[in-house]
Amino acid sequence: MTQNTTPTVFHGSNRFADLKPTEVFDSYWRFAAERQAIFFRRLAGEQGPWTNDPILARHRFTNAYRAADRVSQYLIREVIYGEGRSMAPKEQLFRVLLFKLFNKIDTWRLLEAQLGPLSWAEFDYDAYDKVLTTAMRGGGKLYSAAYIIPPVRWAESDGIKHRGHLHLIRTALTGSLGSHLNDATSLGGVFALLKQLPSFGDFLAFQFAIDLNYATLIDFPEDSFVVAGPGARDGIAKCFANAGDYVAEDIIEFMYDRQEIEFQRLGINFQDLWGRPLQPIDCQNLFCEISKYARVAHPDVAGVSGRTRIKQIYKAAASHHGVWFPPKWGINDRLPVRPTLSEELF
Repeated sequence: MTQNTTPTVFHGSNRFADLKPTEVFDSYWRFAAERQAIFFRRLAGEQGPWTNDPILARHRFTNAYRAADRVSQYLIREVIYGEGRSMAPKEQLFRVLLFKLFNKIDTWRLLEAQLGPLSWAEFDYDAYDKVLTTAMRGGGKLYSAAYIIPPVRWAESDGIKHRGHLHLIRTALTGSLGSHLNDATSLGGVFALLKQLPSFGDFLAFQFAIDLNYATLIDFPEDSFVVAGPGARDGIAKCFANAGDYVAEDIIEFMYDRQEIEFQRLGINFQDLWGRPLQPIDCQNLFCEISKYARVAHPDVAGVSGRTRIKQIYKAAASHHGVWFPPKWGINDRLPVRPTLSEELF
């Protein structure tokens, strides 16, 4: 990506006027645009390589929009809305919690193959434990490496991680979480409820709030609340020399508000998600990704994590078979391809 060495100054009397952007700030916007362009090239069925950027071509990065990523797409298309299903709120809550606590498509498919359709009405702790324990002892990986799901301390789990999480689900669904979510008045309120779950910190509670918001269980604007995770904080520190003078979430909101201005300033024709601009959750994720990208592109710009290498190497997968988003967003009728919900994802 071509670099612009002209320093950016945020003119005016607003509270961000003294922000001091580094060279990584411009790379943030270029990265977002190129990663989104790759997404559309793949969606159009173009043959790879899909980018001339050597870092993007070599290493694995998430999409610019969180909801367009493979795991989020599986959650939306199969776990929540698969086969046109319409579920009671408690069933939605169960399925989202079960899927996201492992965050791994293979684990969900394993449970479905062994137990049939997964529902709270038919939930059997011992049956689920048997399937997962057998897979674990056979060397199977039950959890995604995308981010760490902390273990739940529970005496009867015998130190086996998935037992604590099955217990968490059972406790949450037999308790009052569902009714409290139904009474929530904001995405921040949902976050606060989820933070009360065992082992849930700020980052995990926010991620799960966004996942539940894809369903019909709750419905709040994605631009109404955001929480900065550790990776995002590192990216923010690389984009702004004086990031420590500001609240991380305020900077994410600042990026959300400025996206059109910055793309125009850089002469970038950003192709959004069929009329949907980047949301704060997407800007948060992009800070995580630019944190990684900058380790190679801007090795002299220090963040706060101390990491210097990108570990994940990109491996070409099968062709992209289309995307599908929560119907309440109102963008599915604009998609160029309307795949069936059971269609295999890339």
